[in-house]
Amino acid sequence: MPNLPSRTTPGDAMRVHGSVLPEEGRGVRACRMTCLLALLLACAAGPMPVQAMPSPPPASPAVSLEYAVKATYLYKLAPFVNWPAQEFATPDAPFRICVVGDDPFGDFLENAVAGRRFGNHPFEVRRLDTLTPDANCQIAFLGHVPSQGVAQALEAVKGRSVLTVLDSNVPDRGGIIQFVIAQGRVRFEIDTAAAARNHLTISSKLLNLALVVRPPP
Repeated sequence: MPNLPSRTTPGDAMRVHGSVLPEEGRGVRACRMTCLLALLLACAAGPMPVQAMPSPPPASPAVSLEYAVKATYLYKLAPFVNWPAQEFATPDAPFRICVVGDDPFGDFLENAVAGRRFGNHPFEVRRLDTLTPDANCQIAFLGHVPSQGVAQALEAVKGRSVLTVLDSNVPDRGGIIQFVIAQGRVRFEIDTAAAARNHLTISSKLLNLALVVRPPP
């Protein structure tokens, strides 16, 4: 597998052509799910350590390799989560990825999901200062949240079908997915009890890629 550059564009970060559409045949869906799994595994086991990557110059708009990988994870996770049937108000309502607090992605995440869909739902990126119960996010990424705090943000959406994803520099636990840096690579842990509290079910295929799976007590 070729090494990823230290400064990337959305096209560099492990592109998958097409989306996983509910109406597609089982064979096509299985093939695409396999491709997505391979890409997630590539994110987890890529040959180039994160700490070996030089930081981009201050004037550069490019995102670091670490956050390019994390951004790619965010929208690739969606097909591996079972969302409640009533999650979307309309058949083509947007699938919202919310970045809460400081945004480490710049415009990378927004550019990466442009034109992509989760089924019939176009991806949409929202930036929020705080996370509230009515924020209408399907995925919420939390890193540094100066105006709220991670624990308070998690409590705000407890019991709602929001996939909470915590950055690797967040010491708090309680999110469903927690990014970690292991041997210089971006990996993740999954808390299935937290997922159950938010009425979400994580695919066994994704669980098999997790560094740690915390089951319900």
